[in-house]
Amino acid sequence: MPMSSLMQRLRAKVPSREELEANRWLSVLAPYLADTKLWHWSRRGVAAGVAIGLFIGLLIPVAQMLLAAVAAVVLRANIPVAAAATFITNPLTVPPIYYAAYHLGAWATGTPAPVAFSLADPSSIWENLGTIGLPLFTGLGITAAFAALASYLLISQAWIWRISAKRRLGRP
Repeated sequence: MPMSSLMQRLRAKVPSREELEANRWLSVLAPYLADTKLWHWSRRGVAAGVAIGLFIGLLIPVAQMLLAAVAAVVLRANIPVAAAATFITNPLTVPPIYYAAYHLGAWATGTPAPVAFSLADPSSIWENLGTIGLPLFTGLGITAAFAALASYLLISQAWIWRISAKRRLGRP
């Protein structure tokens, strides 16, 4: 698939400025949403938007789009890309991400794995929440920071390669 058609498909899936402005949770940002730099598809804006969206999407379980939009305004990144990148966590991806993050955090903190408990028994979940909390949030922090940094660097480099390839071929 050519890169141009991929970019067109991505642009079609990203929420429009009007859709974000109509969102009642983002109405606080309405005065800032008029800045065209926050909507422009530039190397830095897109790379920063993906990094922000991944970081917030992995680290914070609620109000991800709102927080990503606020962070994108503050950090001058592409708002729709930041909002769309928060979808890294969804009902299909949360269990494996949290499972891997827990094990990474347990390894990083040296916390032993808790005794097996039943998800069907709410009391056992609440009893073990304290033991899984620190490793889980440590693992999520490590994962979010790594994903944000790696995505920023990879997107920036891919963008540079794409532009240089176009210039070599004499395309605009």
